[in-house]
Amino acid sequence: MVISVNHADIYQKEQLILSDVNLQIEEGEFVFMIGKTGSGKSSLLKTLYADLWLEKGKATVAGYNLHEITQKEIPMLRRQIGIVFQDFQLLTDRNVKKNLEFFMRAMGWKETYEINARIAEVMVQVGMPDILGKMPHQLSGGEQQRIAIARALLNNPQILMADEPTGNLDPEKSIEILKLFLKINKDFGTAILMATHDLELIERHPKRTVFCDKGTLSDLTENL
Repeated sequence: MVISVNHADIYQKEQLILSDVNLQIEEGEFVFMIGKTGSGKSSLLKTLYADLWLEKGKATVAGYNLHEITQKEIPMLRRQIGIVFQDFQLLTDRNVKKNLEFFMRAMGWKETYEINARIAEVMVQVGMPDILGKMPHQLSGGEQQRIAIARALLNNPQILMADEPTGNLDPEKSIEILKLFLKINKDFGTAILMATHDLELIERHPKRTVFCDKGTLSDLTENL
């Protein structure tokens, strides 16, 4: 089990966002998380990667107990997961290769030959092996998101958590990015938890779906 959440309350500062959350995600599983803006999707994801503290309940992510995790352990947790955001979060002052290299060194990679080899691998995985020298502003939104996905894959994570990864893309590019997530899930067995409000994506490629609404999280899988 790569994620196990039991009777958790999710807070944003003092405000209760989601109550009594229960969520289990198996290794290699693909799960959509849907809900309106402000329904708690991002707050739940932030709790799962320990950006928000778990106030009540129990949760385990990639073997780490979030209700007991220390500040020193949080970087180690994040080496086991990959996080993809809506706004790409690429460093604008350096090219693609240096973006990825900066992340890897921050994550503890030291050997240059290992860094270069892993960067080459993930760029093939996202279908963009030949753009390492380009600057972010030279790339389309879809290309920038592929680089962000490549960055999230660098540590061979057990799970990718994606927070509205198609939110800044047009419908055609959104489908391409979803297909990339599906390919990563199928080819490498990486579990995926993808938050989205784009129901068309789910209709085209139905997977297990959980729903944030009115302060609760429910599983809609049987209704697909």
